[in-house]
Formats: sequence, C-alpha cells, structure tokens
Amino acid sequence: MKKEDLRIVFMGTPEFAVETLQALVEHEYNVVAVVTQPDKPVGRHGSVLQPSAVKQYALEQGIPVLQPEKMKDPAFVESLRSYRANLQVVVAFRMLPEVIWAMPAYGTFNVHAALLPQYRGAAPINWAIINGETQTGVTTFFLDHDIDTGRIIQQKPFTIPDTADVEYVYDGLMHLGAEICLETIEAILASDGHPVSIPQEDGPIKLAPKIFKETCEINWQQPVKQVYDFIRGLCPIPGAWTTLVSSDEKETVLKIFKSVKTDRKSNLPPGKILMEGKSLYVACMNGELLQLLELQLAGKKRMPAKDFLNGNQAIEKMK
Repeated sequence: MKKEDLRIVFMGTPEFAVETLQALVEHEYNVVAVVTQPDKPVGRHGSVLQPSAVKQYALEQGIPVLQPEKMKDPAFVESLRSYRANLQVVVAFRMLPEVIWAMPAYGTFNVHAALLPQYRGAAPINWAIINGETQTGVTTFFLDHDIDTGRIIQQKPFTIPDTADVEYVYDGLMHLGAEICLETIEAILASDGHPVSIPQEDGPIKLAPKIFKETCEINWQQPVKQVYDFIRGLCPIPGAWTTLVSSDEKETVLKIFKSVKTDRKSNLPPGKILMEGKSLYVACMNGELLQLLELQLAGKKRMPAKDFLNGNQAIEKMK
C-alpha cells in the first residue's frame, strides 16, 4: 500500500500522545479520526469540562474526534468502522477490546514507554526510575488480548541519568515515541502490513502498576539510594510524601521533590531530621543521610529547603 492510501485512526489522551499525533500530521499521514477519553470535569464543583490534550490538538487540525464512554458501545464501534482505517495507532490510552484492535486490516500497534517485556502497565516511567534503572526506552508492539504482551515490532533505548526525574525521562521518551511510531509505520507499509515482529520473552518481569496516593509515601527505613530514587521517580507528579512531626508532636503532610544522596552517616534512626545551617537532612537506613532540596508543605507552595527552614525550626522527624 502507498502512504497516501493509508488511513490511520489515532488513539491517545495526554500530552505524551500529542507528540506522536503531531508527527503523523506533520509527515502528512492521513489521520482520519482520533479517539480519546471523554472531557474531564475540573474546578471546585466539577462544572467545567476539560478536553484532553489530544482532543485539543486534533480539533486544531480539523481531525474528527470520538470520545466513547465504553469501548464496546455498538454505536461507537460502528462509528469507528465507518472511517475505514487500515491501521490504528495507540499511545497512552486505555485497554482495547478485540472488536476494536482487530478491526483494521493492518492491525493496531501501541507505543509503550518502556523496553517490553519489562515494565508492563500504566506507569512505566515512574517505576523504572523508582527501581533505579539506568536504561529504559520505547517499544512498538501489536495489541492482543492481554495488556502490553503483544508481538514486538521495534524498540529504541533511552539512558536514564542518575539525576533524572520523571519530567526529564517523560520528555525524552515522548520525542523518542514519535520517532519510533513513524519508523514502525514505514516498516508496516514496506511489508504490506506484515513487518518483522517477535514474541515477548518469558522470564522475570518488573511491572509498572498504576500509582495511587498511598504508593507515594516514603519509607525512610531503606538505604539512602532507594529513598533518593523513590523521590525522583515521583517528581514532579504526583510527588513523594511523608509525615512531618514537630517537637510538640503536631503532624503535617510534606511532599519532597528533590534530594541529594550523601556519603555521610550518623547515629540517627530512620526519619530523624538533622539541620545544619540552611541545610536539611533526613536519616535513612543505617544512619545514611539524604539532603532535601525542594519541599512543599500541605497547602503551601513548593520551595527550596533553606526557605522552608526559615519558618520550620521546630521539626523533629519524618515518619
């Protein structure tokens, strides 16, 4: 099939997916429709509906947008079928039923922000950093019945610096995802819908489940490296948090966004605070000290640790 005859339906929701959709448009692929999540209620009373980043871009480009509540809804299925897509591309979207992913003649492929089979799941970027990985990447694979298990088409690696947080890796993989999508489509066209693909390997697999508030609580009874990786693996969103305890036993939730590993050791128990001038440290396992750089008290703005210390000298520990 020629490029100009290829009809693509794109499925995605967040900013991460926009980069790939934009690459398709700018490389003059025929994106006949976009499928995204329904508009999300925002504001104090949920009275304002916020369209997804993908929807906003699609409307700017004049691309029809479908927003099904349920992917198996017969009306949606028929509407999608009417676009006569040869190929569907999925980036950061929900799980699809077979009636959807099996619809195009060339199938449906997903751009996943990890080197599958590792880090299958909803939060691969966060978990790769939390686990101290030095490398991640992007993978394109054909969808099948299970989540993130289909045959791999292509992969591209991405180095994770020791100082990188989620924002850095997110941006890098967002651009890399657009690149691999274009290359995957070229391979699909060159092979008339049958590019070389390989099954995912069996063996020990690290998963990347969805992250909830309770997932983000810091456990100070770990080596300093693990606590450091945990904090940067949740920065800037949703943010790692702990409970700050003052000298009068008052407790306050504190988010920690940036920290620095140190080689220093102390006799302090895990969670105990050490203040030295304008520097703030917290003890981890075996008295190892982690220096905190950027913090946010509940209801306050994010601030440097030195500013935080100006009004919070009566703090004892974190638990």
